[in-house]
Amino acid sequence: MFYLELQPRFSDTDALGHISNTTMPVWFEQARTPIFEIFHPTLEVKTWPLIIARVEVDFLAQSYWQLPVEVRTGIGKIGNSSLQVIQEAWQDGKPIARGTSVLIHFDYATEKSVPIPAGVRDALARHLIE
Repeated sequence: MFYLELQPRFSDTDALGHISNTTMPVWFEQARTPIFEIFHPTLEVKTWPLIIARVEVDFLAQSYWQLPVEVRTGIGKIGNSSLQVIQEAWQDGKPIARGTSVLIHFDYATEKSVPIPAGVRDALARHLIE
């Protein structure tokens, strides 16, 4: 599992003083960076090997500006050319959001999915969660 602690910015809040519902997907994307690095250590966008196929976010509790947020990221399932990423955001000892995304190992030249290489699969498997 990967962990990322974020300090919410004032601009992450909405008119009600909560962390905006548009902020969580951005934080979850940022917290997927270690997974991106497993596939593509340089993070060079001209040779990027991933595409996102699905993003879901469930908001579990209200969240606020003054308290840090920890995003926990793990792997749910690994398919032939895709993987499921499971993420949770925690604030003040409570889960505030849960997200699931599906990433596809992708060849932009052929516009088709490609199998996940064995070494990448092994590295991802070390972060499998239930």
